[in-house]
Amino acid sequence: MKIKTKGHIAIAAVLDIALHGTEEPVTLAEISERQEVSLSYLEQLFGRLREDGIVLSKRGPGGGYQLSRKPDAISVAEVVNAVDKDTLHTRTCGGAGKCREDSPCLAHNLWSGLNDHLNGYLQSVTLGNILAESRQRATQPPVQQQPPLQHVEAAAAHA
Repeated sequence: MKIKTKGHIAIAAVLDIALHGTEEPVTLAEISERQEVSLSYLEQLFGRLREDGIVLSKRGPGGGYQLSRKPDAISVAEVVNAVDKDTLHTRTCGGAGKCREDSPCLAHNLWSGLNDHLNGYLQSVTLGNILAESRQRATQPPVQQQPPLQHVEAAAAHA
């Protein structure tokens, strides 16, 4: 499985809405500026996200997009599937048990199992999980790096 650029951008865009769209809808122009993505590309993606019920749109002045549900109720897999229907359903070796000449390849079960694990992981991670982890990292003090070994040895020699 490979998450394409549109999946990466869609995840960033819905996270942007989760952060900035709790009170008022977020415009695609705002997302475009913050995420440095073209407005026309976002328009394409948001048509799909709206069709799949991940975002709601409001037209007119003060309009834009908001999440249709709380971030804890939207999985990363849902977002990726909305913009690229084939990403989470493809098998590395061809799928449907027909890798070559209508029979599974020797490693078919390996690739199939790996794909299932990745799908399960993306289903288990929600936008809320990502936001919570990001907030936690932002509130933790930076980790102090250890001095290079040569400085430690020199300090020990002078002690």
